[in-house]
Amino acid sequence: MELRSDAVRLGVMRAPHRSLLKADGITDEEMKRPMVAIINSRNDIIPGHNNLDKIAEAVKAGIYMAGGVPFEISTIGVCDGIAMNHAGMHYSLVSREVIADSVECALQGHAFDAAVCIPNCDKVVPGMIIGALRVNIPTVFCSGGPMLAGKQPGGCGPTTDLNTLFDGAASVLNGTMTEDQLKYYENTACPTCGSCSGLFTANSMNCLCEALGIALPGNGTIPAVYSERLRLAKHAGMKVMELLEKGIKIGDIVSEAAIHNAMECDMAFGGSTNTVLHLTAISRAAGHPITMDDWDAASARTPHLVKLQPSGPRPLSDLYEVGGVPVVMHELDELGLLDHSAQTCMGSFDTYIFDYTKPADGEVCRKHDNPFSPVGALRVLHGNLAPNGGIVKKSAVDPSMLKHTGPARCFNSEEEACEAIYANKIKPGDVVVIRYEGPKGGPGMREMLTPTSAIVGMGLSKSVALLTDGRFSGATKGPAVGHVSPEAAAGGPIALIQEGDSVTVDIEGGELNLNISDEEFERRRKEFVPPAPKHNHGVLAKYAKLVSSADEGAYVS
Repeated sequence: MELRSDAVRLGVMRAPHRSLLKADGITDEEMKRPMVAIINSRNDIIPGHNNLDKIAEAVKAGIYMAGGVPFEISTIGVCDGIAMNHAGMHYSLVSREVIADSVECALQGHAFDAAVCIPNCDKVVPGMIIGALRVNIPTVFCSGGPMLAGKQPGGCGPTTDLNTLFDGAASVLNGTMTEDQLKYYENTACPTCGSCSGLFTANSMNCLCEALGIALPGNGTIPAVYSERLRLAKHAGMKVMELLEKGIKIGDIVSEAAIHNAMECDMAFGGSTNTVLHLTAISRAAGHPITMDDWDAASARTPHLVKLQPSGPRPLSDLYEVGGVPVVMHELDELGLLDHSAQTCMGSFDTYIFDYTKPADGEVCRKHDNPFSPVGALRVLHGNLAPNGGIVKKSAVDPSMLKHTGPARCFNSEEEACEAIYANKIKPGDVVVIRYEGPKGGPGMREMLTPTSAIVGMGLSKSVALLTDGRFSGATKGPAVGHVSPEAAAGGPIALIQEGDSVTVDIEGGELNLNISDEEFERRRKEFVPPAPKHNHGVLAKYAKLVSSADEGAYVS
């Protein structure tokens, strides 16, 4: 019997695959083209995602124009705002790992040549990045874009956003806002589709995609409802085909230099503290791990150039109007803070800086020689309460609270803390401690916009500090220290605080300390009994067994 050539044998063996693709409507002519996955997190419940069908169609058009064949695949998402302050928030950070796993499964299982990822909200962006890095094929990110801001009655005054509602709920309970006023904000503060207006976690991560080099300029700032967003999506589809032709994979772009540049940008535009968690996890997936000491060093050398809501009065759309993330990168490059060895989806870093960046306007984005602060917007704290570190958004803290010492008010869950705050049991000068909310202890490291907003709404943000082994929303204001590591469930020092203990939060000095003797500290440590796990089945139980600590990015390897 005559032996067939390898090429012929391979062609024969691929007949079943071709038959299944023909069941999808794919022609013989299309099978000669590269096959490109479009990983889309579109769903009906998340306002940042319900427009992603239009983004996906535009990406498909770009891929097809450039000679590829697009295939859309769905992944999940969890809306942090809707999940806030109830059991649903246990699943938000967990969803990052589910999304990463699903991206890896879909891309590897179908042997795609390239991918375009369409995320928009908090955990979807890093989840897709981590999954794409595991597979390491040419990949471009194209978000759905930010929501437009709401307006005050009559159109005067600062713009509004989702955080207006969280603060407003406490203000109603405090008697400083009426229910009718709150109803107005309920109807107007989230006026369009898109990721919540303001430099919260979703928009911070979408901006960082530009800094990492995996997204086109404008990815983080072009509003969701602008037609420019659809044109960007078409160009993203074309761009991934260009990367495929050149053999440039996402792992080539998310290099050590790219991660450095993203950290610099994060410190300059004062994003969510969640970005520390996510970029740390991304760095591990990329094979270039960073530590809290690296974040501390970035904070010390990087000026704070942008103050957008919630840290300042301006909406994110103002940054879009003056040129977006590239203007921030220009100013940082003027100081020599960016690594030019990085590669971007737009070409070499030198090409990117020359062709796509421009000087700052001086107001929305400060010039490099006139920053809001000579140091970064985020601050790492260490001390006997946080041996492995904690993080605070320094740019959102009133100067009077940059150093605060007060009695600890200890709560073993978010619900306990919120009940005390709303019942006026927290007094000026207190230090609210919320523990057993870390990655393992939560499990899921719940995001706590409700207690921080309650403190603001009750008029305590300039007199009360808060610390937790959980995490915070990008909307959080005030001296709120999160990611305290090691966490309480792992026997971290935060578990040893007792009601009324003196605690010092020194943001300027980078210290977080429990003011007791070393002997007392050791006595409490010996007496500590780890709590039983809160969940013994399902995804939360699996997550609690596998997840690393917050200072390592709450990463599941």
